[in-house]
Amino acid sequence: AEPLREGYRLMQSLLAIGSGGVWGSGYGFSQQKLFYLPIQYTDFIFSVFAEEFGLAGGILLLVLLATYATLAFWVALKARHAIHQLIVMGAMIFLVGQALINIGVATGVLPTTGLPLPFFSYGGSSVIASLAIAGLLVRVARETNAAEVVSLASRRRPAQQTPENP
Repeated sequence: AEPLREGYRLMQSLLAIGSGGVWGSGYGFSQQKLFYLPIQYTDFIFSVFAEEFGLAGGILLLVLLATYATLAFWVALKARHAIHQLIVMGAMIFLVGQALINIGVATGVLPTTGLPLPFFSYGGSSVIASLAIAGLLVRVARETNAAEVVSLASRRRPAQQTPENP
């Protein structure tokens, strides 16, 4: 494909995803990072990720997104006030939706939009906005006592009592 023709970015993106195979080429061994794929650090970061970590890494990323969405939904269900529910659901839809749009662009399902992948793409403003939105979710979880969704205290065993440790 010629770099100035239509479909060049998508073809290079699909080539990167396909060349990753099942387990990937390894962290830092992406061939598409050598400027074959335009805008590889923002719009097509999923292609580079899938090339380096393969199908297993791509599925793991989707599982992490689903886990984030599930935990956010659980926090929204536990929230007592409607405003907290709206904040949490908005934060979840924003981050997960943006990630799914970015993945859809990289795989050719959606047209190129220019949205970065939250927490992954290069650029400080995107990362700061993603962290601020995730912080809203954590704040609502703490205020509504929904932080017990992933409580580690219930998983800890009580200390064994010994003669030296009454």
